[in-house]
Amino acid sequence: MCDRERGWSEVPLVKTWQLIAGSAAVGLALSGAAVAAAGPWDSGQRKAERDAVASWGRAGGADHGGGSVPQAAPSAPGVLGAIGPGAAHGRAASASEGLAAALGPLLADRALGTVRTASVVDAATGQVLYESGAREAMTPASTVKIATAAAALAALGPEHRIRTTVTPGAAPGQIVLVGGGDPSLTARKKAPAGPGGSLVALAADTARALKAAGTASVSLAYDDSLYSGAARHPIGVNPNIAPVTALTADEGRPDESSSGPVERTGDPSGDAARAFAALLAERGIEVTGEPARAKAPGGARPLATTLSTPLAGLVERMLTNSDNDIAESLARQTALASGQPASFEGAEKAVAARLATLGVDTAGSRFADGSGLNRADKVSAGLLTGLLVRAADPQRPELRPVLTGLPVAGFTGTLRTRNAGTSPAAGLLRAKTGTLTGVNSLAGTVVDPSGRLLAFAFLTANSPGPEAAEKGLDKLAAAVAATP
Repeated sequence: MCDRERGWSEVPLVKTWQLIAGSAAVGLALSGAAVAAAGPWDSGQRKAERDAVASWGRAGGADHGGGSVPQAAPSAPGVLGAIGPGAAHGRAASASEGLAAALGPLLADRALGTVRTASVVDAATGQVLYESGAREAMTPASTVKIATAAAALAALGPEHRIRTTVTPGAAPGQIVLVGGGDPSLTARKKAPAGPGGSLVALAADTARALKAAGTASVSLAYDDSLYSGAARHPIGVNPNIAPVTALTADEGRPDESSSGPVERTGDPSGDAARAFAALLAERGIEVTGEPARAKAPGGARPLATTLSTPLAGLVERMLTNSDNDIAESLARQTALASGQPASFEGAEKAVAARLATLGVDTAGSRFADGSGLNRADKVSAGLLTGLLVRAADPQRPELRPVLTGLPVAGFTGTLRTRNAGTSPAAGLLRAKTGTLTGVNSLAGTVVDPSGRLLAFAFLTANSPGPEAAEKGLDKLAAAVAATP
């Protein structure tokens, strides 16, 4: 079960101030209350962070009353003044020595298993600060979702939306529900995770169009042919993932849950069509017979359309909750955008090709699925930090949801209870977790004591137990956060 919770190109040093500001916004602006009040997804930009950044003035500091203009924070000149080729080089050398001393003993912890690899990189300069086996390909578990996210964003862009449509069918009086692979599609009257594709809204628009044409009775077909190959993940029937089809409502969940493991339907496409038929009936459209699978006529003009959450929001939801269903959908969307079949095999080729266009070294890598449930997946710690550095690059804003979607230590998603409380990483660490039996990993970003944003990845194998391994990984991440 994955996550039981359920060569690079340099960025110019003149941009370092942007990344320091971004580090503070990402690492310091979040609190449990702010995240809960704002909601986790807002079209790819977390509301809590956006509001916090918008509230900052150029002067910094805080106003405690008395009518005076807020003064600059005392630490600001020191942090910004240190930026420059000479200072950056000296600081990097010092940081490398400090990290080696701090991480070496922690990485030797037997609880982490027999194979442990690590990579820590300065996100502003791309300089490697610490590494151990950073090019060794390892089974990454759910940290492979970082690669899935980067590939999808590179292929489609953060504003891309996936369509679910209703078209006239080939037979008289027939309509066809056509799946586009939207993983946010819901049949619930209240969307479980913000705006996204809604069968309720689609039924209302379809009923309106049919009534306007004088039609009160139809037969319903459904078309899920956009995806090809096996629908079942190679792990088989598993509560962590539904069959992967182009037409699925509520991730095939039979209850009101929106994340975490739960027994799934074996026929998500048919269930979505039957739910849609019931919604049409509620709106005065009689649906005769049972919905049947059929191909929509080519070139048919849609009667109605519903759109998914923007891709940036899907990426954030996937990373925060380690959502395997979204991950497999995004891998197939990447395949479609790359001219590959929307199958496990086509997605594997497409993700690898898209990552190569980002300039990361994919040697030895394999992307057998998008979620990390497949043990055949192979990536290196260096590949993961390379992708995180690119996501922090001001020249690649389309990749930013890779960072904003990462869970926050002590606050959100799969890190809610990890590095929490008094940990030096609480609120400053954002990372994707990964867990399979004997496999534990952690990869993300952290703000260090000097205000720098660092990208890190720790991959381990053959651990004797998950709890001790997770504690070992958390100690490594906290050490990165605490080392000057």
